[in-house]
Amino acid sequence: MKRIYFLMCFLLSAFFLCSCGGRVPTEEPDERCLEVVELSLWTFPVGNWGNPTMVSNILTSFHKEYPNIHITVEYLNYDNGDEKINQAVRDGCAPDLVMEGPERLVTGWGENGWMVDLTDLWESDQAKEVYDNIKAACRHRDGAYYEFPICMSAHCMAINYDMFRAADALRFIDEENHTWTTEQFIEAVHALTAQGHKSVGVLYCKNQSGDQGTRALVNNLYGGSFTDDTHMFYTVDSEENIKALQLLYELEGITFEPSLTAAEAIDLFCKGESAMCFCWNASMEIQQTINNPDLDFEVFPIAFPTDRDVPKLEGGIWGFGIFNNGDEEKAEAAKTFIRYITENDAPYTRAVLASSYWPVRDMKNIYANDMLMTEYSIFTPYMGDYQQSTPGWADARTAWWQMLAKIGAGTDVSEAAEEFSLPD
Repeated sequence: MKRIYFLMCFLLSAFFLCSCGGRVPTEEPDERCLEVVELSLWTFPVGNWGNPTMVSNILTSFHKEYPNIHITVEYLNYDNGDEKINQAVRDGCAPDLVMEGPERLVTGWGENGWMVDLTDLWESDQAKEVYDNIKAACRHRDGAYYEFPICMSAHCMAINYDMFRAADALRFIDEENHTWTTEQFIEAVHALTAQGHKSVGVLYCKNQSGDQGTRALVNNLYGGSFTDDTHMFYTVDSEENIKALQLLYELEGITFEPSLTAAEAIDLFCKGESAMCFCWNASMEIQQTINNPDLDFEVFPIAFPTDRDVPKLEGGIWGFGIFNNGDEEKAEAAKTFIRYITENDAPYTRAVLASSYWPVRDMKNIYANDMLMTEYSIFTPYMGDYQQSTPGWADARTAWWQMLAKIGAGTDVSEAAEEFSLPD
């Protein structure tokens, strides 16, 4: 595949950044960290933050600077990571540090009162450079900051470029801007099914993993939204969303699959068994290309089809939170780690590169020589509001995939959408 060379160069450069560079000048360790402190970091697979080799290199640099703070890592996945953390909290053995996004750290675990307030971390000069919309997403409505962000990205979808070319469907996409309209999407699906492709696109809905893709697809088709503009209540049963869901249900080649997770739908796409994937981003392409050397088609990332002037993509923000385990010394040591990563340019650059996403503050273009990341940067301006701060977000995510599953099982689309509601 034509991108393999550039991807390997990117990963090698990220590895050497993690391995080299010597000691990063920092302030002397806090006196409270002179005694050995054992911390646990649980991380979701945020790019290569799910790769033990990459994370180990980042931690090695930190341990050289702070030999009295020992950090062990547990690697989570999105299929059962939430339940693992919830169970750990119930058992009184939650991790000290966790890496994920505001929908979990702020709206979920922060809402439950499980997290440490990180307001003091926002006093540094570097913190003041974080983009305002990112900062706002990390702040709970009670005024506390339960996350300090590292990186961000806009999620998109992808198509099998070779399949589209064979079906003469490339004429339905704007290759320069990586966009297409709702009508062009419909025409492309028709062209692909006419070529004999029974599975053009799959709406996975076994659990909430990757749900940002199905939400963005439905919301963009006819200008709908998942929440109101103030992000205070949900608008799933709007006329626009019902129209979009009905279209997808009736469109030959698009299927609702209650038995499939996002990961399984991605696997089908990468095996060439479907022509589209609704759960995609730059990090996903890097992972799937490297992990699947048999991938024999060109992946073309594209925004979700829309009848708006421009699409609205769901954005992701990832960073660190600290669980309130009742140990102030551990909490301070965990803050020392976050400061080390975020207040020094070299560690911060390594952390962002490991994520395969973009900085949350202006670091110029750290991917200037990377063709793949430059290609994906086109989606950043399409990022919509960060709606994951809406109250009841965790329950709404569950209600969303359950609604899709009902539609897939034959429930009337309007009825399923109108029944969308949060559990008591």
